[in-house]
Amino acid sequence: MAEQQKIRVAVVFGGRSSEHEISCVTAGSVLSVIDTDRYEIVPIGITRDGNWVLTSGASEQLAIRDGRLPSVDEGGAALALPFDSATDLMVVEPDRVPSRIGEVDVVLPLLHGPFGEDGTIQGLFEMMGARYAGAGVFASAASMDKIFMKALLTGNGIRTGAYVPITEREWQRERKRVLDDIAELGGTLFVKPARAGSSVGISKVADAADTDAVIAAIEAAREHDPKVIVEAAISGREVECGVLESLDGGLPDVSLPAEIHVADGFDFYDFEAKYLSTSSLTIPAELPEQVIADIRALAARTFEVMGCEGLARVDFFYGDDGEIYVNEINTMPGFTPTSAFPQMWAATGVDYPALVDRLIQTALLRQPGLR
Repeated sequence: MAEQQKIRVAVVFGGRSSEHEISCVTAGSVLSVIDTDRYEIVPIGITRDGNWVLTSGASEQLAIRDGRLPSVDEGGAALALPFDSATDLMVVEPDRVPSRIGEVDVVLPLLHGPFGEDGTIQGLFEMMGARYAGAGVFASAASMDKIFMKALLTGNGIRTGAYVPITEREWQRERKRVLDDIAELGGTLFVKPARAGSSVGISKVADAADTDAVIAAIEAAREHDPKVIVEAAISGREVECGVLESLDGGLPDVSLPAEIHVADGFDFYDFEAKYLSTSSLTIPAELPEQVIADIRALAARTFEVMGCEGLARVDFFYGDDGEIYVNEINTMPGFTPTSAFPQMWAATGVDYPALVDRLIQTALLRQPGLR
């Protein structure tokens, strides 16, 4: 009997965003648990300059070591897409004839932030006719952009916090009006790039009336994105839920929720608090049963409203006023074994290898083309 051919999975990581290193850490963790008896792995790194290279896929090279974060360098063989078979890959090396490395069955894009989680690379995969894991073009783009996300959620009756959006044109032409709108939010503010993740570029401003501090925070966010969102702080507890697309076409599955406990010495859950500190999670969150049920139901509804597929992590505030607010949705959340998303699913009964396998399986069920 002929041996059954393995499914070829292209694992894509790195990328051009400020979350390049976290994407590499995610990929290293995933590559260490993919079932190589079932899948043949094609590890593809994208450098900070946007070059695609074939890498070794060695998970130990993609780990955080002594506080240093990994990255994709130019050392791998350069890759190209041939015109006659879009899901094939070709190795292109100096002084050598380009060679095909074969067709891939599905792409696992472990990319965070702009140029990876925002619909751009999803559009490339759809033009290629390639199956890929995760949300489609629109859901990726709308979920990545916190301003459009909030508009879609509030339009569907889902509560979010008060905010002021700032586009490049508004900041240049209507700065006084923007600052007046921000002052009306009152109290403590969080100023964020509209389309970044991992808490990159976020500043906390203690007083909305402190114009100099607000302007400085906006300019810091604009270093990462010309589009900025200013949010009124919500007093309450930070809670997260993992969501997975159903394998049978039914409603999405939702994990037990986790509550975030920010490590001492950090003012809020910023990049260092997430990845380089002793911040911790309580899973399941110690909340009343009805609140947990409501949060899980709202996570599934948010996933559906945003048109997500594959996976997502929905972040909430359980306010001191007893209300539940959606803070944001991440269509490719951190995916190391110590990240919140896998930990929540482990507590719900889906271990890390099974979680990775499920992403591949749901992607294989989809037909290429419009989602």
